[in-house]
Amino acid sequence: MVQTPSKSLSLEEFLKLPETKPASEYIEGEIIQKPMPKGKHSSIQTEFAATVNATLRGPKIARAFSELRCSFAGQSIVPDVSVFVWERIPREENGEIANIFPSAPDWLVEILSPEPSQTKVTKKILHSLKHRSQMGWLIDPQDKTIFVYHPQQQIEAFDEAEQQIPVPPFASELRLTVADIFGWLLE
Repeated sequence: MVQTPSKSLSLEEFLKLPETKPASEYIEGEIIQKPMPKGKHSSIQTEFAATVNATLRGPKIARAFSELRCSFAGQSIVPDVSVFVWERIPREENGEIANIFPSAPDWLVEILSPEPSQTKVTKKILHSLKHRSQMGWLIDPQDKTIFVYHPQQQIEAFDEAEQQIPVPPFASELRLTVADIFGWLLE
């Protein structure tokens, strides 16, 4: 749902508003509430974050976060999964993870639900790639296709079960195929 405020809000004003459930994002001056995740979306999101963390968190390479607000370059987005390399995870003085993430994730993953516009989700990925993200994935459970976005490169589409999906260089230990991703819908 797109909410156009009666007066235009700045990013700072948006961030002072109470959080909504599901989360609202601030994109190109508009407040857009994300749709409530449904079963397929939630299954892929949960399993993907767990798989990334099982491989990359222990050796302190990177960490995946679900539904994490990232505010940067005039926008505030809440990707389905945000992956940050270990050194870029904001921390408080005591070493705990900070509540505010003022930068683009190193890798963001969006999972299409029946409601959201693919255009809006794609714009979110492209904005992140302009501001330091190394890779973006757009997973379409309906068409069983994964689109991979790289900075300043052609978009790739993966829809054959045995195809291994590219990951950012920091995640090279992670090996996932199209069948792995959509197999999570059967478990």
